[in-house]
Order: sequence, then C-alpha cells, then structure tokens
Amino acid sequence: MFMIWKLLPLSLLFLVCTSYAQSPNTTFSGRPIRVIAPFPPGSAGDIIPRAISPAANEALKQMMIIDNRAGAAGSIAAEIVARAAPDGLTLLFGTTGVLAINPALYPKLPYDPVRDFAPVARVATSQYAVLAAPTLPIKTLKDYIDYARARPGELNVASSGVGTAVHLSGELFHSMTGIKVVHVAYKGATEAITDLMVGRVHIMFASLSSAIPFVRSGKVKVLALTGSQRHPSAPDIPTVKEAAVPDYEASGFFGYLAPVGTPPAIIKRLNEHINFALRQTEVKDKLASFGADVATGTPEQFTAIIRTELAKWTRAVKAAGIQAQ
Repeated sequence: MFMIWKLLPLSLLFLVCTSYAQSPNTTFSGRPIRVIAPFPPGSAGDIIPRAISPAANEALKQMMIIDNRAGAAGSIAAEIVARAAPDGLTLLFGTTGVLAINPALYPKLPYDPVRDFAPVARVATSQYAVLAAPTLPIKTLKDYIDYARARPGELNVASSGVGTAVHLSGELFHSMTGIKVVHVAYKGATEAITDLMVGRVHIMFASLSSAIPFVRSGKVKVLALTGSQRHPSAPDIPTVKEAAVPDYEASGFFGYLAPVGTPPAIIKRLNEHINFALRQTEVKDKLASFGADVATGTPEQFTAIIRTELAKWTRAVKAAGIQAQ
C-alpha cells in the first residue's frame, strides 16, 4: 500500500506534463519565443514577422519576440538557431536567401538548410518587380528585351546586392532571354532605386515592397512582376510569363523554422497557431500593404518547398556563374 501511494504522485505528474505538452492553449514554459530575424529592422525579413506577431501572441498565449541578427547574408541568424536547444523557444524566420540561395553560393556555411532545421510553417510569399528608368525609351517588357538584344552589354541592371534573391531573379531572366547586361550591385534597394530614377542604371529587379512607393509616384516604370500570377495590389501589371517568357517564375518565400530535433508536438502546435494568426484579416492586410501574400500550410509542405527552391536557385547560381565573395 505504501508503494502505491508513493508512486501515485509521479503518475499524476506524468499525466499533468503530458496534458501540458499536448494542449494547444498552454505555454511551453512561460518564457517568450525568440524569433531570430536574419536581416535588419525595416527589411521584409523583419517587417513580416512583426506583422504576424500580435495575432500569433494572442493565439499562442505566449510572446513571440523578434531578435534581429543581421550579417553574413543571414548566416549569423541561421547558425544561432541551428545551435539552439530544440525546445520550441528559439525559431528562425527563414527567407529564400537564407534557405535556398546561400547554400548555392557559399560552400562552407555554418548551417545546412535541410539537415539543421525543422520547418514549422511557411507564412508568406513575395513577388519581384522589373523596373525601368524613366529615361529608357521603352514601355513594355517585350520592348526591353528587343532594346537590350540590340545593345548587348550596354545596359546596366541594378540589384540590392550580389547573390540576393532579386539579383538572381534578374540573372535567371537574362539567361532565359539571352540578354547580355552589366550587373551593378548596391548595398540596398533604396540606393539602387535612387539611381534608377535618374537613369544612372537602366533596369532593376526589386522586391515589390521596395518598388510600390516609387511605382505609385510614377518615378520609375514597372514592366512586369515575376510571380506565377498577377498581384491583387497591382492587377494591371502583367507577369513576366504573360508578357514575354512563358516558362519564367521567381518569387520569395518566408517562414518559421525550429532547430532539428524539436518534438513533433511542439512543431504541430506552433504551426496550428501561426496558421490561425495568418487567417486574421488584419494580418492579411498588413502583409498585402507591402506586397506580400499570406501562405499557410503544413510543416511537410514547407519542407518540400525548401527542397524545390534550393534546387531551383542552385541551378540559377550555376547558370549565372556567380562566385562567392
């Protein structure tokens, strides 16, 4: 009888802990979830998780705090999460660049996008815009292709940096169309667009969020968007595949990842509540306001997307002949 009473508290403790881990309405430990953002405040990799956090906090009944760890093209942030405890309290806000482009560019990364992370949820996608200087005598994407083919190597194409998603989107486009241009890398989108407005560079591939204010003000021309379909915020702008290159498509993706080894129950709980947050009107509206689209799904679907995009951008890097610097 003594042994029964002695073991009873342990049995009850086990049941309580099991219920605690499985319940979608409880916290992991009362501590906040730290979301490591790989880029500085104001970038898409920072704005998107900040737009999601309030609704996610409410759904999880637990704080998600954004911790910006910029540097090394996102590798610093990714390494922090890859080495973190797999307890659901440290997440990476992953991007196309960090998960699909860096591995193609840098052979000695301190992390592996497939081996070191457990995908939780893809949350958004974004298109890129093909912009032209107002001084360039063209009106459409087809005009640009014809104009550039007649002047091989004479036109400058700007991007926000070597090896970025926008840079490689341009390289993919030019390799598919056989156009020879000169790439000009800037330290950020703002500097590049400033030079585009005055004609110092001729063409630019930019994130839709960076391009929208300048397109709306008429300071640059927009020739096309790079996604698979027209964007709701700009229904009059054709896609590249509509306008000139049927097989072309390029877009960015964003999502949360945990360290590998994080228990499936925690991954499932995070996925459910993040997806709940994404279905809220205020979150959709915030993301749409800067050119991003909500994208819900399962961890398994996000895993498949990462593998597909990794293969795609590896091919693009090789085709462009880009060397890591």
